[in-house]
Amino acid sequence: MGALKKIVAAVGILAAAGVGETVYFYNRTMKRGNAKTERTTKMSGTDWQQYFPLMEERKEFVMAQQHSDVYVTSFDGLKLHATYFPALEEEGDKEGVKPSDKVSGIKKAVICFHGYTGEGLSNHMAIADYFLKHGYTMLLPDARAHGESEGEYIGFGCLDRKDALGWINWVIQECGEDVEIMLFGTSMGGATVLMTSGLELPGNVRGIVSDCGFTSPKEVFTHVLNNMYHLPAFPAIQGADIMNKKLAGYGMDECNAKYEVQKAQVPILFIHGSADTFVPCSMCDEIYENCRSPKHKLIVEGAAHAESYYKDMESYEKTLDEFAEEIF
Repeated sequence: MGALKKIVAAVGILAAAGVGETVYFYNRTMKRGNAKTERTTKMSGTDWQQYFPLMEERKEFVMAQQHSDVYVTSFDGLKLHATYFPALEEEGDKEGVKPSDKVSGIKKAVICFHGYTGEGLSNHMAIADYFLKHGYTMLLPDARAHGESEGEYIGFGCLDRKDALGWINWVIQECGEDVEIMLFGTSMGGATVLMTSGLELPGNVRGIVSDCGFTSPKEVFTHVLNNMYHLPAFPAIQGADIMNKKLAGYGMDECNAKYEVQKAQVPILFIHGSADTFVPCSMCDEIYENCRSPKHKLIVEGAAHAESYYKDMESYEKTLDEFAEEIF
């Protein structure tokens, strides 16, 4: 009996430790305020400091353009925020915008979705310069539980794809039924637009660009625990999945980008860095292979997580130009 009691006690201790690990992981990862930008930046492995001068230079141009705060209500009652930039061509010629950059006769818009612990405006400052100078109307949403948007639990694309539908409808209402839309996303935003591809989208959505998007929150966090922290995914991931279904209303693998792109109806451009250790390039390959719509892929050699645009701007912008010519 003494040995049995010891075994039961040991099992109890392990179970308690598992519950504690699950709660700790969940609170650090899924809840607003606990998921820290500094921690995400460190895990991503990207040296952003080297790009600060470029970001500041582009920020000066972007923030000098007309922009405004806009809001919508999500499907579950949250007040969501975005920053809206009308196309420069609507205000006449601007310095740095060449006539050749404007697509005559086409009213085009881009909706940019940011990454985990980021914000719409701050995360897209560099690429916003490109989109504005190429004649796009631009909308930069803050994901739920980020920036100025309401919400306690992070959506990881699973809920954000439903929010994306709200922003798509807002752009159509604001710009008119003839507007043609590109969805663009980075990291969690990349997963968001890929997951959105499986929904029934308005015909205004002409194409999707995903930069370093992941398959599902379950799979990306399993990768992080196994490869970055050298910890087993069990029981933290399974426990977090149960908690998230109860608290946030979705399972951590119930929406997976590699399955959603099997239902995609619009062309998709996949971009990924070969040196991405946060969201491995193999995820991009897996999603790409499952995609059933017209597809293209750009792998930027040596680029870490979300670094592709900065690492090889020339190839990145050329690929975006070619994709835009195809979809608009």
